[in-house]
Amino acid sequence: MTYFSTIYKLSLVAAVCFVQAEDSRCPVLECWFVQEKTGRGGGLTAAVDQERSLLHVSAGAHSQTQKVPSDIKPERIYFVTDPAGSFCHQSLDPPRGSIEKPSCETNPFLPYPSSLKWAASLTDSERSPHYLQADWFSTSILGTNKELAISGIMRAPAASKELSVILSTTTKTVSVHTRLGDPVRLDCSFWVDPSSPLSGSGFAVEWRYQFRGKGRVVLAYDGKTDHLADDDEGATLDFDALHKRGNASLILQKAEVHHSGMYICTVFLPYLSTQVTMELEVVEPPSLAIHPSPLPLTVPGQILTVQCDASGFAPLSLTLSWQYKDVHGKTKYLGSGRVTGHKQAWDGTYSQSSRLELDTATIDLSRGGELTCVAEHLGGARQASVALNMLGFSTPTIEDSMAMVGVALVLYGLIKFISWTFTSSGSKLSRNKNLKKRLQQTVIGVHKRKNKQNLKFKIKNIGYMR
Repeated sequence: MTYFSTIYKLSLVAAVCFVQAEDSRCPVLECWFVQEKTGRGGGLTAAVDQERSLLHVSAGAHSQTQKVPSDIKPERIYFVTDPAGSFCHQSLDPPRGSIEKPSCETNPFLPYPSSLKWAASLTDSERSPHYLQADWFSTSILGTNKELAISGIMRAPAASKELSVILSTTTKTVSVHTRLGDPVRLDCSFWVDPSSPLSGSGFAVEWRYQFRGKGRVVLAYDGKTDHLADDDEGATLDFDALHKRGNASLILQKAEVHHSGMYICTVFLPYLSTQVTMELEVVEPPSLAIHPSPLPLTVPGQILTVQCDASGFAPLSLTLSWQYKDVHGKTKYLGSGRVTGHKQAWDGTYSQSSRLELDTATIDLSRGGELTCVAEHLGGARQASVALNMLGFSTPTIEDSMAMVGVALVLYGLIKFISWTFTSSGSKLSRNKNLKKRLQQTVIGVHKRKNKQNLKFKIKNIGYMR
């Protein structure tokens, strides 16, 4: 029994230490408290008051023993309980002495029913619950290095500084760069306080796209009725993860140039809503080609025209330039040439060209080298090179001299080999002729002797007959 009691006490102490450690990681957020000034009408834009405020964030109960800075009004110091721990991310608590700090703004919030068709089912009843009779605040936070963006709705009993997070929406993809054709996942997740009466009343999600003042709904989903109200082709949600974990991330099957822009993820509860924004940019580096390729042989004084074509890149911003590297590795910058206007292809990508007129009479190109077109783009630098060969140079280098000697030796050896071959062939032919002549003489001699014998025989026969 004593053994189990000891284990229980140790477990309790460990749990307390763990909670304290979790609380110690939660930051004290410096926020601007922004609200409209009262007493101004006439249809003019309402002026606002900005005051510094502090949010002491904790995952559990607060001790409220923190020291209050003298330059902040006591009524602008709040103690926020966030059981989900969304406000305790490390990007919201930079190291001491760090120049970069998270951006935070807090505003008074008035609960209201949404008029959007995909959120209207959340407030079918026209009676507002008694739960809404309290002080409500909204907070928007952007972490350091744009690692995290949070939007939260907090509730406090009237005239209380104890705030509880009821709804929070978070994104970890504040700024996204992707290649053309790649799948994209824009992160958006939300958390609802399970103890809130609003948690069991359903939710709705809306994804909206904005670019250069124009916007459209990408996808809208009514989670209460399980109805997809509106969606673009190629955009979807993981509905299983949405209902189980509050994962409302937008999935684009294939990134295209027209997807670049601002995306807004809005989560609706009855009378409450939060939203986070993120920026998507489709980045595709250019492909380079030099014309003509290969370059023709060039003589000093000739004007050489070369063109570099950059194609298939996005976004539009591109810088083209030329450089020349001689045979010794020394680089000379030749400027940007004459850059043409851009053209847009069917897939939204762009193309642009630079034409370089290279006057070899005014630019010392030595003995030739390598001509390179350089493209600077958000997707990275790209280069294309082509060999430049010059004729008529005056002084050969050591390498050229050695090469010439080598060629001369090869030619000399080839000439000697051919001469030896012909000499050997001539001697052999002469010997063959002499041998043939001797054979002919021998044959003729044999014929003569035989003819002579035949003649003597004939004469002898004639005398015998007489």
